[in-house]
Amino acid sequence: MAITSAGICAAADQLQGFVGFNRKSGRHIVRFSEDSFGLDVAEDSITPASEFVWHAADNSALMTLKRERLRLLVELRIDERLAISEPLRVYLRRDDLPEISAVRLLQRRA
Repeated sequence: MAITSAGICAAADQLQGFVGFNRKSGRHIVRFSEDSFGLDVAEDSITPASEFVWHAADNSALMTLKRERLRLLVELRIDERLAISEPLRVYLRRDDLPEISAVRLLQRRA
């Protein structure tokens, strides 16, 4: 089965957990509930992991799937809990290809 950019984007949307920036340590940290951050992470800095890996381009509807942010998550070595799957690992290994850019839309569920 071939890995496509659509499959990589779908895998990124399946990422679990929440990422927050800890100002005290100067590092991003991952937790699996918003309540578990405590006082060390400002509430406005908590982002779902699936959104953390995407970066919005200035003055554009395009978002880029950032390898640098994916690497931060992979370095935590909690791949199964974060749901880092093979398409994302392939994406990280393929530095010879440009990062994926896509228009992402919020879908409301009924």
